[in-house]
Amino acid sequence: MPEFPRLLTAMVTPFDDREQVDYAQARKLARALVKSGSGGILVSGTTGEAPTLSIPEKLRLFREIKEELGAGVMVVAGTGNYSTSESIELTREAEKTGVDACLLTVPYYNRPTQEGLYRHFKAIATSCNLPCIMYNVPSRTSCNLAAETVIRLSKVDNIIAVKEASANLHQISEIIQGVPPEFLVYSGNDGDTLHVMALGGYGVVGVITHLVGLQTQDMMNKLLAGKTKEAAAIHRHLLPMVDAMFVVANPIPLKFAMNHLGFRVGPTRLPLCEPDEKTAAAILTALKQFTIDLAAF
Repeated sequence: MPEFPRLLTAMVTPFDDREQVDYAQARKLARALVKSGSGGILVSGTTGEAPTLSIPEKLRLFREIKEELGAGVMVVAGTGNYSTSESIELTREAEKTGVDACLLTVPYYNRPTQEGLYRHFKAIATSCNLPCIMYNVPSRTSCNLAAETVIRLSKVDNIIAVKEASANLHQISEIIQGVPPEFLVYSGNDGDTLHVMALGGYGVVGVITHLVGLQTQDMMNKLLAGKTKEAAAIHRHLLPMVDAMFVVANPIPLKFAMNHLGFRVGPTRLPLCEPDEKTAAAILTALKQFTIDLAAF
């Protein structure tokens, strides 16, 4: 089992002016993120606009980003959706590209029971040899992966982690308490990272880490070193960035901010579109409060 980094960034997918995937720019961005604090990259997650990417686009992105970063940096492929059979097929194909792990979201729209969720994740995990990270994000899926189901799934050999974006710290505490010590619990919300890690969680799969990765890394390191006041101060400082990057649906604010700052990542694909003037102004006001960690690419 590869060693998992505490800080993974869910990378945006750069598009050109015709809304085609810009693979060369994606390579540059992935490299820049690693230089600015990310220990690994999640490709084709929510932030990467996975619902609008075709399977060939996803597989090429997996291959190119892994080729760019090499064996020393973890690449996680977003391969899960609301269809168990499609998720199995994509996960098997992703494994052939050389990625290190896969991210499997809770199925959205069809709202399975907890037993259905258990069977879904187990079926995908047992169909491949990749380490599997489950992703619980009820605000997007309308379906919560309950603590008892996570604990049950933690006994499946290659299900090794959960990305928890429920914002339910009681539930997250139950998970941390009930899973084996080697099972990893990641915060799926940037604003919850300090709290989840204080409860015994492992790290974060971040969004604001595109722009403040080194600062997030510093917060995490200080917390792990027992410097709680210093870590909490960084957490409080970063909260306006969190608010700005989620003022409307991610990754609309993030792509707008990155393009404004000179990091060319292109537009979002429909049905996502650019922010309106009021939202854009709020994002720009928040950005003025921060030093940006991401270097030019």
